[in-house]
Amino acid sequence: MMVYVNSAEAEHFFALLRLALGNPGAAVSDFLAHTREDWLCLQDIATRQSVLGLAYLGIGRLPVDKRPPSDILLQWAWETEQIRGHNSILNAEAARLTEAFAECGCQTAVLKGPANARLYPDPLLRQCGDIDIWVSGGKDEIIRHLDKLGWSYIKESNVLEASHHLNLSRNCSNAQVEIHFKLSSGNYNPFTNSCLMRYLESKIKDVNKVPEGFYVPSLQFALVMQLAHIQKHFINKGIGFRQLVDYFILLQHSTESDRKEVAAQLPRMGLSHTCGALMWVLEHVLGLEQNQMLCRPDHWRGAWMLDMILAEGHFGFYNQREKWNVVPRWFAQKWRSLRLFAFVPSESLWKEFYYWGWLFRSIPLRIRLRKFSLRDIRE
Repeated sequence: MMVYVNSAEAEHFFALLRLALGNPGAAVSDFLAHTREDWLCLQDIATRQSVLGLAYLGIGRLPVDKRPPSDILLQWAWETEQIRGHNSILNAEAARLTEAFAECGCQTAVLKGPANARLYPDPLLRQCGDIDIWVSGGKDEIIRHLDKLGWSYIKESNVLEASHHLNLSRNCSNAQVEIHFKLSSGNYNPFTNSCLMRYLESKIKDVNKVPEGFYVPSLQFALVMQLAHIQKHFINKGIGFRQLVDYFILLQHSTESDRKEVAAQLPRMGLSHTCGALMWVLEHVLGLEQNQMLCRPDHWRGAWMLDMILAEGHFGFYNQREKWNVVPRWFAQKWRSLRLFAFVPSESLWKEFYYWGWLFRSIPLRIRLRKFSLRDIRE
C-alpha cells in the first residue's frame, strides 16, 4: 500500500483541493506537481479518497502549462463524466423516492450524499455512493409501506438485524438506497447516544424541499449528525476526504448562530474530541478559518486522524489488513481499536462492549451458516 503521510504528494493533493473549493488562500504557486509520476500519484490519492471529481475541478483552475499530460487528463475527464452521470441519476432517484413516500403519508429527508452535493461549487462533482433517505414512522411502518409499493429490501446477516436502516433491493431502484428508520447510527455510548438522538429528533422537524425535488434537513441537524457519523466510522474502519470536504462545505454554509448552537451540544453528545481533531484537519488541509470552527482545533488528535485517513483511504477500504485472512485481520482490527482508546476513550470502550455482545449473540447464526466470519454475508 502506498502511504502519503506527511509527504510532498499529500501537500500537492491538499493544494489541489483548496483550488477546487475556491479557497481565498489557495494559490496556483502552491501547486508543485510537475512530472507524470506526480500526477499519477495525485490521481491515485484522489481515487483512494473518493474525491476524484472535486480534484478534477481543481485541475480546471490551473494554468494549461501546469495541468497533467493529455492521456492522464483524458482518463480523469472520462471518470469525472461518469461521476456527473451517476449524480444525475441519484438526484432523480431521490426525488422519485421522496414522491413515493409522500404518497404514503411519510415525511422524508435525504441525509448526506445528494444533500451535501448540492452545496458544492459544482454539485455534480461530489463523488456520491448511495442515497441515504430517512423516512418517518419507524421500521415496521416503513416495511409495510415497502410491501404496499412492491419494493423489497435486503436483510443483512452480518449485523443480525438492521440497526438503523434497510437496504432497498437493486431491482427496486436505479441506485443503491439505504432507507433510514433512525436518524443516525448513533454512538456506542448509550448515555451520549440518548442525547444525540433526542437532539436529532428535535431538529428533523425542520426540513426544506430543494429544487432537486427532495427534502433536506437543517444545517444544525447536518453538522451534528455527520460529525457523529464521522466519529463512528473513524473508530470502526476509517473515513476519507469525502467526509472531510462535506463537513468543510457544511461549515462554510452555516451561520454563526448555527455553529454556536451545535458547539454547545458537543460535550453531552460525546463528540468534543472528534470535533477538535476535525477542526485541526480542516484548518491544516483546506484552510478553514477560525471564525467558522465549532471548537478549538486539537493538533494532537488532528494529526493522528489525518495520518490514518491518508494511510487507510476512503472508509478504510485501502488498508492492507482488508486483504488479510480472517484471523490476522481480526487481530489487526483489535489492535487498531486498542490504539484509538486514547483518541476517544468512552466511545472506544463502549464499542468493545457492543462488539463482544454482538459476537456472542451471533454464535447461533455462525453455526447455522458454518461461517467463522459473517463479513459481507446476506440472506
